[in-house]
Amino acid sequence: MFAQRTNWKLTPNRYARALEEMRSCGQKLIDLTVSNPTECGLQYDSAAILGAFQSPRALTYAPEAKGLLAAREEVARYYREDHGENVDPGALLLTTSTSEAYTYVFRLLCDPHDEVLVPKPSYPLFEFLGDLQDVRLVPYSLHYAQGWFIDFASIVGVLTPRTRAILLVHPNNPTGSYVKPEELQRLNDICRERELALIVDEVFLDYGLSPGVARKSFVANREVLTFTLSGLSKIAALPQMKVAWVATTGPEELTHTALERLEIIADTYLSVNAPTQWAFPALFAQRLPLRAQLLERIRENWEYLQGAIAGKCAYELLHAEGGWYAVLRVGGGSHKDDEDLAIEIIQKAQVLVHPGHFYDFAGGDCLVVSLITRPGDFREGISAILPKT
Repeated sequence: MFAQRTNWKLTPNRYARALEEMRSCGQKLIDLTVSNPTECGLQYDSAAILGAFQSPRALTYAPEAKGLLAAREEVARYYREDHGENVDPGALLLTTSTSEAYTYVFRLLCDPHDEVLVPKPSYPLFEFLGDLQDVRLVPYSLHYAQGWFIDFASIVGVLTPRTRAILLVHPNNPTGSYVKPEELQRLNDICRERELALIVDEVFLDYGLSPGVARKSFVANREVLTFTLSGLSKIAALPQMKVAWVATTGPEELTHTALERLEIIADTYLSVNAPTQWAFPALFAQRLPLRAQLLERIRENWEYLQGAIAGKCAYELLHAEGGWYAVLRVGGGSHKDDEDLAIEIIQKAQVLVHPGHFYDFAGGDCLVVSLITRPGDFREGISAILPKT
C-alpha cells in the first residue's frame, strides 16, 4: 500500500530506547545535543518580533512566486552588507525552509534515480530528502588530518553519467569545516568539465570560531551553476518563523534557465505565508543581536572545551572553524563503539551526547556536542563526561 521511498526503519534504536528509559524514570539529564536556539536562553526582542506581524498588508493575498520583493531585497542587503557580495533580488527565491529549498533544487536538476554527491560525515537529514525526491545520494569523503579537507579522489571515483550535482555544507555540520579556496577551484573544474551544479548549504556561514576571520559566501561563485541555501532558522535564530531562500548564480544562460524553471516550481507550491514575508525585514534584523549572542556563546564553550580536553588522553577535540557543534574523538583505550559510549554516558553521567555514527563518522569513535548549550550546562555536562584525574 505504501511507497517504497517511505520504507524507513521506524523502530527506535538502542540509543533512543536508553534515553526514553532514563526520561521515563524522571531522571534529569544535561542536554549537550540541543540545537533549538529558542530553548538556549538567548535574549530575543519579543516586542519587535511580535510587532512585525501587525502589518495590515498581511490581510491581502497577492502572491509572488519567488517571494515578496521586499523580503528578497532584505536577503540581497544581507549579502551586500554582511559579506560584501552583490546578489540580484531576482536571483533569490523564498521557501519555508532549507529542506524545501533542497526539494526545489533536486526537482530542478534530477530525474528519478539521478545522483547527487553528498559529504560524509554530515547531517543525516539529506538521506530523507533524497528518498522523498527519488534522488540517489552518493557519499564522498571528508578526511581529517589536524583539520578537515575534501577527498577529491572519492569524488572523482563515484562520478557517473547520472551525477547531477555536488552538495557542500559551508561550514559542514558537524565538522565545522569551511570549503577552502583551493577546494572551490577544484570543485568548479570538476563541475565545468562534467556539466554539474553545486548545491551549497550556508546556514552556519556566520558562525566562525575565530574572531576577525571573514568567510566568503558561495553567492560569489559565478564559474558554474551554483545554488546557495540559507534561512532565518540559523542566521537569525528564528526556526519557528519558517523562511529560507535559495540564491542562484553562475553563467548567465544557465542561471536564467534555472531561475525560469525554479519560478514555476515555486509558483506551483506558493508555500511561504504572506504575514511572515511582510514581517521578514524586522525578523531578519534580529540576526544582528542574536548572532552576537550566539558567537559569544559558541566561542566561550569552544574555549572551555579546549581547556577541559587538554591533557585528557580519553578524548581528542577535533579541529573546527565554525558552526554550532564540536566533535570529540574517543582515545584508543576505549573498547566501546560510539553508541555504546553515548548510552553509557546517559546512564552513568546523566548527560546527553550524540554518537558520531548519527552523522556518518567512520570508525565508531566520535561523539558530537552542541556549542549553543547554555554555558553553565555545557561546563557541567563536559565535566561529568571527562575522566577524573
